[in-house]
Amino acid sequence: MTDLPQTEGLNLVEMLDLLEPIPEPPPISMIPATKGWIWLTLLILLAFAWALRSYLRHRQANAYRRAALAELDKARGDPARIAAILRRTALVAFARRDVAPLVGQDWLRFLNETCPGAAFTGEVGVALTEAPYRDNGSSSPDLVHQCRLWIRKHRPRSKA
Repeated sequence: MTDLPQTEGLNLVEMLDLLEPIPEPPPISMIPATKGWIWLTLLILLAFAWALRSYLRHRQANAYRRAALAELDKARGDPARIAAILRRTALVAFARRDVAPLVGQDWLRFLNETCPGAAFTGEVGVALTEAPYRDNGSSSPDLVHQCRLWIRKHRPRSKA
C-alpha cells in the first residue's frame, strides 16, 4: 500500500492535482471499417458520374432549341423570320428528306403531328405558310406562342 500517495492533511485542490489525466483514445481512422462502405461510395460516385454525363448529353442535344428560342425573341414578331426559324429548327431535329419538301398544309400537318398540343390551324397556319411570301410588319401573338411551344415540345424522330 505504499504506492498510494498520502492524502492526509491535503485540501481538495491539492488532492485534484494528484489525479492522473485520463489517457486520450487513439484517433479515429477515416478509412471505412468494411468493404461494403467502399463499394457503396464507388457506386454513388458512378451514379453521380452517369447522371452528370446524361445531363450534359441532354443539354448538348437540346442546344438547337435554346438557340432557336433566342432567335425567336430577336425576330420581334416578323412572320417571315419566324417561319424561317421554325424551318431551320425542324431541319436540325428531323431528317432533311422529311422536312425540306414540305409546304402549305403538309408543312402544318407535320408541325402538328410532331408536337403534342401544337395548333397550327386557322389564322396561325395561314400566317405561317404565307409569311415568306408577304410583306407583313408583325405577326399575331398566337403565332409566336405556337412556334415557341413547337420549339420546346416537338419530339424528334430518328434521323436515320
